[in-house]
Amino acid sequence: MSTTHVHYVQQLLTHFDADPDRPAMVSGDVPFSAGELADAVRRAAAAMGRHGVGRGDVVCILTEPNTAATLILRWAANLVGATAAHVRGMNAVVPDDELRMDLQRAIVSDVGARMLAVDPANEARARELLVNATGRPVLAVLGAGQPDTVDLTAGCGDGVGPCPDITDSDLAVITQTSGASGLPKGVCWPFGVKNDMAASAIDRSSRTNVLITAPLTHSSGFAADDTLITGGMVVLHPGFDAAAVLHAIAQHRIGRLILGTPQVYALAEHPDRAATDLSSLTELIYTGSPGAPLKLRKAREIFGPVLIQVYGTTEDRSAHMLPRRHEHLRACSSAGRPVNPEALSIRHPDTGAVLPVGEVGEVCAVPRWPTAGYWHEPALTAALVRDGWVRTGDLGHLDTDGYLHLTGRLANMMKVKGIRIHPEQVEKVLRQAPGVSQAAVCGVEDADRVEHIYAAVVPEPGADPDPRELRRHVAEALSDTYVPRLIDIRRKLPTTGWDKPDRVRLRADARAALTRPAPQA
Repeated sequence: MSTTHVHYVQQLLTHFDADPDRPAMVSGDVPFSAGELADAVRRAAAAMGRHGVGRGDVVCILTEPNTAATLILRWAANLVGATAAHVRGMNAVVPDDELRMDLQRAIVSDVGARMLAVDPANEARARELLVNATGRPVLAVLGAGQPDTVDLTAGCGDGVGPCPDITDSDLAVITQTSGASGLPKGVCWPFGVKNDMAASAIDRSSRTNVLITAPLTHSSGFAADDTLITGGMVVLHPGFDAAAVLHAIAQHRIGRLILGTPQVYALAEHPDRAATDLSSLTELIYTGSPGAPLKLRKAREIFGPVLIQVYGTTEDRSAHMLPRRHEHLRACSSAGRPVNPEALSIRHPDTGAVLPVGEVGEVCAVPRWPTAGYWHEPALTAALVRDGWVRTGDLGHLDTDGYLHLTGRLANMMKVKGIRIHPEQVEKVLRQAPGVSQAAVCGVEDADRVEHIYAAVVPEPGADPDPRELRRHVAEALSDTYVPRLIDIRRKLPTTGWDKPDRVRLRADARAALTRPAPQA
C-alpha cells in the first residue's frame, strides 16, 4: 500500500477484531458489538467488489440520519478503494435537514456514481433518484431489497482487505456543503488525511463513550471513527432532543458530548437536568458560534469544569477555550485561543497581509488535516487557499491576551444552523414571490449570540404580501434553514450610494425588530 499510514478502515477493523464482543455502537436503541460492525463492513465491501466497485469509483450513500448504516457503507466503500459521497444533506448541524430530490439527483450525476448504496428505508427514494439517470449506477441495499438490487449483507466477507493501490491523494469522502450559489458543493477528503487522523487518534483521545447528535455525513463521522478506534462506544441520535440527550448520558455513561452552543443552553435549562446523573461527563464540547458569557458561566456552574469551546472542527481545531478559561467572563466572549498560534493568522481579505493585534481581518489557518478542495470546482478550490493559508471567510481579531474574537463574515455571509448562507440566495427567492417588488436580507444575532435571518420586503403597488406565505415560499424553494425569522413589510429599502442594500442599516433595524413582540399566528 502506497499511503503514509495504514488504511483507516483497516485500523478500525483491527481494533474491532481484537475485542469483537465489546459494545461499540448504539444506533436507534439497537446495540452493535465490534464484531458485528466488522462483519457488516466486510460483507458490504465484498459485495461492492463483486459488482466491480474499486479504486477511483464513487459510491453515493443515502441513509436515514445518524444510523450505523451511514458508517458501515462509508467504511465498506473506502475499504475497496472507492470514494464515499454522501448525498443526504448539506447541513453540518441538523441531521434530518434533507436535500431536495432534484439536488440529490444532480449530485449522483455530477460525481459519476458507480453505485448508489442505501439502507432499506431509502430504497424507494433511490429509485426515484435514478429515473432517467445516465450511466445508471448499481442500486445496492444494506439488506434485502427488490430483486434488481444488490444485497450488501449477503455473501461472505472473509478475506476482504483494503485496496492495495490506494495513495494519499485518492479521495476517500465527499461531503456536501452550502455555497453562495445556493447549490451544494462537494468538500473532498483524501485518504492520506483519513489515515493520519486514525493513526493519531490514540494519541489525541482517551477511551470514552461519545453521544453524537450532529450529522455523521460531516465532521461527526470523523469523531465516530476516533471514538471507535480508541475502544470507546458511539451512541447515535437522529438529532438533538434535550430530554433524550440527558437520558442517554446517564444510561450509557457518556463521557464526551459535542453540541452546538444553543444546545448547551437547552440542556442546562431542561427540567430533567437536575435529576440526571451527569457524573460520567468529562467533556462538553460546544461549537458553531461563541457563547453568551453569562449563559456560559451558568452552564459551567451546572455541568462543572467540562466545557470546551471549539472554533474549527472537533477533529482539527483552530482555536479552543478549555474548561478553566470559562471562569472568566471576558474569555467567554471570545472563540478561545489558537491551538497553535503559528497556524492561525488575521489577514487583510484583499491583500493577504498579516494584520496587527486588535485589527479586524479575515481569519486564516493552516490546518493539520486540509481538505483536497471542492469537487469539480477548481476556481473555488484555488480561492480557498492563499500562500498556504486556508481562508475561513470569517472576520475577527486577536486581542492582546491572544483570544480570537469573531465579528462577522466576509461578503455578508450568514451562518444559520451551521450553514453559511449568502443574503442574495434568500433575496432572489423573495423577489420571485407574488406581490414582492424588492427584498433585502441580513443576519442578526439575538441576545444569546445565535444568528437569525432578517428580511425587509417592499410590495408591488397594490399588493399586500403575507409574511407567513413568504416564509412558506422560501422553505419550498430552498429549505427551512433559509426561512427568515423576521420579515418586515416596508415602503422602501435603505440603500447605499451605489443603490445597494445598506446592510448596516438593515442590521440595526433587525436588532430593533428582535425586541418587538412576536406576531400572533
